[in-house]
Amino acid sequence: MNIFNKSRFSLYLLLIALSSVSCSDDFLQNSPTDAISAEDALSSTDNMMLILNGLHRQVYSQAQLPGAESSRSGESHFIPALDAMGGSIIHSSPGNGWMTSDLQWLTHTNATYTTVYNFWYQRYHFIASSNSIINKVSAGNFAETPKLNNVLGQAYAYRAWAYHKLVTTFAKGYTIGNPSTDLGVPIVFSTEAPYESAPRATVEEVYAQMEQDIDAAINYLENASNPANKSHISLNAAYGIKARIALSKGDWQTAAESAALARDGYPLLNESQWLSGFNTVDLSEVIWGGRVIDSETNYYQSYFYYISPTFNGSQNRSNPKIINSGLYDMIPETDFRKEAWLPLAPNTNPSASNGQGGSYESDPNYDSEEEFQNAKDEIIAKYGMTSAHNTHPYMTVKFLQKNPGTTDPDDVIYMRASEMYLIEIEALAMMDQTSQAQQLLQEFGESRDSDYDASVFNSQDELMAEVQFQRKIELWGEGFSFHDHIRWDEPLDYSNSGAAKVLYQNGYFQERPSQNDDWIWKIPQAEIDANPYITSSDQN
Repeated sequence: MNIFNKSRFSLYLLLIALSSVSCSDDFLQNSPTDAISAEDALSSTDNMMLILNGLHRQVYSQAQLPGAESSRSGESHFIPALDAMGGSIIHSSPGNGWMTSDLQWLTHTNATYTTVYNFWYQRYHFIASSNSIINKVSAGNFAETPKLNNVLGQAYAYRAWAYHKLVTTFAKGYTIGNPSTDLGVPIVFSTEAPYESAPRATVEEVYAQMEQDIDAAINYLENASNPANKSHISLNAAYGIKARIALSKGDWQTAAESAALARDGYPLLNESQWLSGFNTVDLSEVIWGGRVIDSETNYYQSYFYYISPTFNGSQNRSNPKIINSGLYDMIPETDFRKEAWLPLAPNTNPSASNGQGGSYESDPNYDSEEEFQNAKDEIIAKYGMTSAHNTHPYMTVKFLQKNPGTTDPDDVIYMRASEMYLIEIEALAMMDQTSQAQQLLQEFGESRDSDYDASVFNSQDELMAEVQFQRKIELWGEGFSFHDHIRWDEPLDYSNSGAAKVLYQNGYFQERPSQNDDWIWKIPQAEIDANPYITSSDQN
């Protein structure tokens, strides 16, 4: 279908929501999915669960939705893209070109870019599919059962999650704007003809809908069957989504309470677990994540293709991802997370954007070819890279494949207990509950740093500075930095970071979000062309 020729864009997605779902009882276990007919998709609780199984895969997969490009593989693409734009993941060279325009701030500021369109389109696909389930159950005669509650709870949670992704990306941040008048995104419910779309609701209206949806999700999931695995949205994950919504709104009490409930039963990782590669949802901290099986791999569109130094793809072989060197240098020697980056890795890439790659003669850390080559060989051997992989100072080894040097798939983590700890600590700090924030910060910090002392952070400003530091280290590469900048109203500045201005260009410095509307993504031109309720005057 060519949606560009349709007069109804957002709700027209419903027409493909069911026909594009692929699913089977073995989904996310050990076999690829099989398509089910649209006419049967909503006929029973079991079949509606199959629709959800399709959504679980769509969160991370490259499967092409009608009218979209498969080159933006859900969260597998947008997690690293948002961190490339937000200063967390630094690219050491253009590599094969992936995300170069993102980090240069050329992509999200252009309404015709595929990335902008796919971010919008994919989230409205989740909304349309969730609507189909919610409306069918509301209009039907389904007996209430734990399984039906599971289906409804996940449908409401997905709708809240999708709207949160949309409104925090395509609208002014709640805490730095005027939410009662700032334009958000269309709120759509209908699953019947005439499939009309809607105008942009205000940011406040979108938040009200998200809050209603996530509360409904929690109510259903409290009386639901157990989740099949961590790819499903559990009660804990729903509380985590609620905590994220509240955090972005500045609803500190709700954020703190919800984050505490979300992390209950998910203990913090120990040192060996934290340094094991973040390649499986079986880690104790993981609340929600995509379990990727061999037959459902993304290959060269996978999360690990973009982020892992061991993945055997040209993106990583020629473009090792690095951490802000100034940030890394602030990590205490007693903090085991310091081992997740290699500050003295030799700069072996002749195409490195800092102009210091290819030889010991251009790398200031080495004095001889033998020393330079031995350092590279040691890293290649230790982490299982191929001889074609390049290394770079401050390169990451946080994300490591189970089978390094291959294109084998690994899981994608969406939500961890650490994030919930840091949401709760931030919320407590913002409510001036200093002692409670210090106590929780101590619990978190000493799990990472044997000499940690939270008592030195005695004011809201000191606590917030420490929360920001901890989020930048703990959640590096997990997709939060772009929206963290918006919430903190923090400018983007790569000075003294190791990033090359010649590569980053306009993305090297961006003024704080309250003063710079380039932090707001453009509405896809396709939506403006197709939606009669949105005109060019409504563009960001």
